[in-house]
Parts: sequence; C-alpha cells; structure tokens
Amino acid sequence: MRKFKELFFSCFVLFLITGCASRKNVLYLQDMDKELSIEQKYEIYIQKDDLLGILVNCKEQELAIPFNLPRVDYNLGTSENISFNRAVTSTSEQGNSSQLGYTVDTNGDIDFPILGKLHVVGLTRLQLKNLIETRLKEENLIKDAIVTINFLNFKIYMLGEIASPGMYNIKGERITLLEAISMAGDLTIQGRRDRVVVIREKDGIRMKYYNDLRSKDLFKSPSFYLQQNDVVYVEPNKTKASQATSRKSNFSLGLSVVTSLISITTLILSLIN
Repeated sequence: MRKFKELFFSCFVLFLITGCASRKNVLYLQDMDKELSIEQKYEIYIQKDDLLGILVNCKEQELAIPFNLPRVDYNLGTSENISFNRAVTSTSEQGNSSQLGYTVDTNGDIDFPILGKLHVVGLTRLQLKNLIETRLKEENLIKDAIVTINFLNFKIYMLGEIASPGMYNIKGERITLLEAISMAGDLTIQGRRDRVVVIREKDGIRMKYYNDLRSKDLFKSPSFYLQQNDVVYVEPNKTKASQATSRKSNFSLGLSVVTSLISITTLILSLIN
C-alpha cells in the first residue's frame, strides 16, 4: 500500500510539472505588466509592385478630372468582366465598381497624369500626398488640391503551424503580428510561440525577424507591425518535428522491406526457372 501511495504521489508531481511546463510554452505575453507604454511609431513605406489608389479633389471638380482614373463598372452576372476587372483594379469595391490604381514599377516610379514620372518608393502615404499637392500648386494646376492615397494590394502570407495558413488581403494599412495571427485562427498547439519568423524584403534584401510571443519584447520588434508581402512562418515544436521524422523513418523502413521482398522473390523465381 505504501509503495502504491509513493507511486501515485510521484505520478501526480510529474503531472503537475508537465502541466506547468506546457502552460509556460503556450501562454502569450507572460511577463507583461498591466500597463505598457507604446513607444513604437508605425509607418508603412511604398514598395515596388504596390498598387496605389490616388484621388484628387478640389472645389472646381472639372480641374481634378484629368488627374483621376475612372472607376470600372462591371456586371456581377458576367464572370468574364469580373475576372478582367479584378486583374487590373483593387479588391476594395463600392457597389458594382472598382477603383483603378497606379502600379509602382521596377524603378520605383508611377506615371501620374500631367505630372509624369514620380519616384515614390520609400515614401510614406503622407509624403506622397504632400508631394503631389505641392506639385499641383507650384505648377498652377490646382491651388486647393486635396489628395487621398490608399494601398490597394496590401497582402501578407501566413505559413507553418497556423490554423488557417494562406494569403490574406489587408484592408487599410496597419496590422500587427498578433492581429494577423488572430485573423488566421491562432497557432496550432504544435506551433512554437518562441520562434515566430517574419520574412521581409527591403531594398533588395530578405531579412528574418524572430519573435517570442511569450514575451513583452514582442512589442519592440521591428516586425510587430507587418509590411506589404511579409511572410509569417510558425515553426513546429519538438513533438511535431519528431512525429514527422518518425513517420518518415517508418515510411523508409517499410519501403526498404518491400524492396527487399521483391528482390528475394525475383531471385527465387529466377532459380526455379
């Protein structure tokens, strides 16, 4: 009876230790206090291949017409029209029309009506807005222009141990890593909370940022606010990795056995004949 009690107590302690360890591995922001000041300022910069929606307004609407691309109307019942318009317009639709946009070319430029080539890569939305308004005023085209700029193709990619991996179109221009994970249904139980990788391209260089979701240091990460075309990858934990390795080993062993049996059978048949 005494041995049974000792065994039961040992199992109970082991269960508690394992439970605590598992809880520590999956809890987010474990070291965060009740309040944490926001230190990081977020700005999104225009990149190559971005699709920009640019709208010019002023008191005399006829002056703004040459600077505004037309909206494209389409028939919802005609699949051909829908496919064509979606290929050249944004996915942000109002009613049955879509806004045409300016694609940033490989040189980082857009071809804007009358003003011609504008180098926009590396600018923020506000900087480009000020640039166009200033040019319109200085060249005596529109003195009271109000320019509105939107990103029309802001997308990110979620991969790895995510409940719903895939590509996600982002409305607006601000999304955090936590918001993106929430959008994709959270991490699976096999995902490592301490190694969430954000892969980003900038100035012709690919960079990897490792994030620990368990720590408040996440808020200081340069990849906490996601940028266009960021790839978020969640690594599997040791259990998931070992399971995959075990399945691969079992498959290799089974394939080896089958191959050996075929070889032996072939040898026997050849001896018989």
